[in-house]
Amino acid sequence: MNRAPGSVWRRPTHFFAFGLGSGAVPWAPGTFGTLAAIPFFWLMADLSLSWYWGVVFVAFVMGVWLCDKTSNDLGVHDHSGIVWDEFVGYWITMAAVPFSWEAALWGFAIFRVFDVFKPWPIRWADRRVAGGFGIMIDDVMAGLYAWSTMHLWFWLH
Repeated sequence: MNRAPGSVWRRPTHFFAFGLGSGAVPWAPGTFGTLAAIPFFWLMADLSLSWYWGVVFVAFVMGVWLCDKTSNDLGVHDHSGIVWDEFVGYWITMAAVPFSWEAALWGFAIFRVFDVFKPWPIRWADRRVAGGFGIMIDDVMAGLYAWSTMHLWFWLH
């Protein structure tokens, strides 16, 4: 069971690292964090691809710092409530995918599969890369796997 600290609601770094509070749910915080990323994808979907990737890159860099700071403050590496990495991983999954609720939900499902099961080398990175970068990189990799899967599916259909 996820036990979110009260600082999530008092400290902006923790609030963002906890996915605007979505990671504070008592169970399945990664799933809720990914769901919370969907409306932001909806808002970003009409950006040009270069602007979209720019926003994702800034969110990644910001996430490395947010996740590192929050993790250090809490004294727990990759607390289950830290879900900013799910936001970024989901946005990677959805890059260059035209918005529709069907695509948004398929992207959600595919990203969660790769994020939960962590095929190689995602699991390796998850276990061996430390700090905020370590918290972020496995979800970036899961997002790239899911992005490839989404685009392969679009290409085949």
